[in-house]
Amino acid sequence: MNEQMEVIWMAENEADTVRLAGLLASWAVPGTVLALDGDLGAGKTRFSSAFAAGIGVPGVVNSPTFTIIKEYMGAQLPLYHMDVYRLSEDEADELGLDDYFFGDGVTIVEWASLIEALLPPDRLQMYITHLGGEARRIAITGIGARYVAWCQQIQAIGARNE
Repeated sequence: MNEQMEVIWMAENEADTVRLAGLLASWAVPGTVLALDGDLGAGKTRFSSAFAAGIGVPGVVNSPTFTIIKEYMGAQLPLYHMDVYRLSEDEADELGLDDYFFGDGVTIVEWASLIEALLPPDRLQMYITHLGGEARRIAITGIGARYVAWCQQIQAIGARNE
């Protein structure tokens, strides 16, 4: 089993969510995988949009719900933004996701828990809970040494362990 660490990021407002996304974007390298989950309206796409801005993707980044995968070119890295809500695990497997996960860009998968068996062993898992208004609780689990180090850095700047 891979090394793991969980921290909790409390976002009192949208700016706190954007701050977290920007922080993670600043650490992104080719092959980075963010697995996002949360209820409808929790803020997965808003987080993804802020992350995209953080890696220099120009313009609007919206949910790829019906297109499944949208590709964007950032200033430093490409972004592969996926929404697998409408896919079965078998359908997702046919898409050749490893080409994205282990490619030269960053992959964000919304509704990632639906294809958990297909996700790479090392990844950053995030679960966003809507607390009312703009407040969010973001549970961040680093799986694998690189992402555990990210969690340690997040903890050092104000997130907490639970």
